[in-house]
Parts: sequence; structure tokens; C-alpha cells
Amino acid sequence: MRARWRPAAICGIVNALLITGFALYWLLLPGLLMLWDLSDARWRKPAGIPRAVWRVHKALTPRYERWARERIASGIAAHLPLYDVPSTEWPMFGSVFYLAATEALQDEWERDHSLSRQAPHEYARATIEACTDLVLDPAHHTWVKTHWGKNYLHTENVFFRAMIIQALTSRERLLRDGKHLDLLRDQVETLAAELDQSKHGVLHDYPGECYPIDVFAAIACIRRADAVLGTDHRAFTQRALRGFRPPYQDTRGLVPYTIDLPSGQVDSPSRGIGMSYVLLYARELDEEQAQRWYALYEQHFWQENWLASGWREYPRDLPGMNWLNDPDSGPVIKGFSPSGCAYGIGAARVAGRYDHAWTLASQALVMGWPLPDGSWLGARFLSAAGGHHAPYLGEANLLFIYTFPTPATATIKTGGHLSF
Repeated sequence: MRARWRPAAICGIVNALLITGFALYWLLLPGLLMLWDLSDARWRKPAGIPRAVWRVHKALTPRYERWARERIASGIAAHLPLYDVPSTEWPMFGSVFYLAATEALQDEWERDHSLSRQAPHEYARATIEACTDLVLDPAHHTWVKTHWGKNYLHTENVFFRAMIIQALTSRERLLRDGKHLDLLRDQVETLAAELDQSKHGVLHDYPGECYPIDVFAAIACIRRADAVLGTDHRAFTQRALRGFRPPYQDTRGLVPYTIDLPSGQVDSPSRGIGMSYVLLYARELDEEQAQRWYALYEQHFWQENWLASGWREYPRDLPGMNWLNDPDSGPVIKGFSPSGCAYGIGAARVAGRYDHAWTLASQALVMGWPLPDGSWLGARFLSAAGGHHAPYLGEANLLFIYTFPTPATATIKTGGHLSF
């Protein structure tokens, strides 16, 4: 006699299969991937770019191209609220970060072809072009044009012009076709001249808003552009660093977060997001100063407790700054800076401080939660704050951070620990 399947039994089987599939995709397989990623020795010593970065970069590449092309075609960037950071800045930042990470992966591949069957500049060519087109898209310049007027590419506007320099430098190193060298040269020379002529060695990002950390990154971008332009801005760099020496340091000897112009007075002291960002580039410009800053940063900002280990957003001696939400740092929890800790991974790798790099990276890998489709769920979740404007910023940002190399001159310190 044939068995008769009752609707309730069928529903029970379907539900069991769905729950099993959900557990496999969202829990079991990500857990195994996470353990596999944590076992990679490249997180704990200077042995190259970790394998997880290659996996996520290859998965992100076609997705980022589709999104960038759709966003450019939509024209939405021309109709955004002027002060809405996620919708205006994040798409630009994400594209610059993707290009810089791809450049670093290409450099790594040049040293070891076994890392990928195809060179990054080959499998990512369409995305490299899409990112460049987004960075140069006039609609995506609308908000800074509103701030600075028609001459926005030659009037202060430091961090935006630095993004253009960084993007075009990465693109030229990857594709070597000379397509945008005239624009790159114009931005490099005019921004360098404007910084040279400035009273205090710094300029505004927005009218009335001066962030020295962005100026410092801009100087590094100008210096990096020499490799593709055939120029030499070493003398300029030495002059430009005047804006980061006394009296333009805070009371702890670190780079202040904001400065009041035209007075040149420190407006707000150093912060975790700022110092972690500066230390990504500091060693390229002044190795001795970079070492001093890292030591001071560790002294005033590094903390370990039962919750985690990492960089604070504000120094320990500033009271009442342990719980807050800030658009730059993210939600500060018990003093810890989400952005400072993330950028601090790259800063620690550059400094040779793998005791810090491993501790921070292990936390980030767990919070990232790798999915079988090659994405990082945690990073995607954080990007959701920008809605559809920058859905891949988190992943592009992590790729950028994880690909900073350790210079041969760095003194290596290993160790660190899992903090979970």
C-alpha cells in the first residue's frame, strides 16, 4: 500500500531543508571560512597580502562595476543633499579605495604569479575603468562644486582633489595608457603650489573646515604621483611637512583633528580615526616622525580590556568620551573607535607592529563574517548606513586597509592575541 504524504509532513520537510540551508550558508560555511582565514600566517607576520583579500577582491570586482555603471547612468549624484556624507562622499571614497587595493594586489602579483591565474589589472580592467569614470563623473562633483564654485578643482577642496590624484595615479599604474595624465598633472601641480603658498601649510576641505589629516594624505598622494608623472616632489614634501610640526601639533605631539584657519590654532586634538589614517602614509614621507607618532599614539590611545583590544577614538585622559556616535569614527563603544581600529590594521602593518595588526585583524575578520559568495557580511552591513549610495564601501575599505605593505626598513614585532 502506498504511503500518502500529508501536507503537514511536506511542510515539515521543506522547513527542515530551509533551516538547514540557512544554517549552512549563514553559519556553518562562514564559520569554517573564518577559521581558514584566521589560520593564514600573513595576518601575523610580513609575508604578503592575506589570501582572504584575493578571494573578496575577485568576488567584489564584477559587483562593483555593475553598481558604478548603474549609479553613473542614474545621474542621482547631481541631486543629493549637500551635507549628506554617505551619499556624496562614500561613492567616491569606495571607488578610490578599490583602485588603491587593486594596485597593491597587482604589485603583489608581479612578485608572485601563483597568487592568481589572471593579473588583477586584467580581471579587474572593466571595474578599474568604471571606478575612474565615477570619480571623474561631473554629477559626482556636484556637492563640492556647490561648496567651492566653478573653480572647485583649483580652490582648496583638499580631500576631494587628493582623491582624484590617488585614483588617477592608481589607474595609470594599473593600465599604463596615459589617458588622464594631463588632469593628474594639473591636480598635482596646482594643489602642491597652493599648499606651498598657504600660511600654515594646510588648507580647507570644506569652507570653514580644515582637517590636517586630509592634507597629510594629499601630500603623500602628490608624492606617489611622481612615479607615473616622472616628476620629483621631494623638496615640496619637506616644505609641506611644516604644517605637521610644532606649533601645529596637539599637546600630545600628535596630528590634530582640526585646525582653525586663518589663525592656525589647534581646534580639536588628535583622534583615533585621524591618527590611524595619517600613519598609513607617514612612513613614506618621514620615517623618523612616523615612528615617534606611532609610539605616542600607542601611549595615549591603545587600550585592552575584557571587551576587545584596539585604538580609542579619543585619548584616555579626555573624560566622558567613551560612548558616542560620530560619522567619522562610527559608534564609539567603551572608548573603542571602529574606524580607528580598522585603519589601524594598515597603520600597524606599515609600522611593522604585527602584535597590533594581528590583534586588530582577528577582530575585524570575525566581525566581517565571510559568506560563501565572497563577501563580508559585517562590512556590507556597515555600508547599509549609506543605503544604495555606497553598498560596497565597507568591503572596498577593508581591501584598501588589508593591502598596505610592510616596508623592508620596518622593525618587526610579532605577537598579539585573539580578543574574543
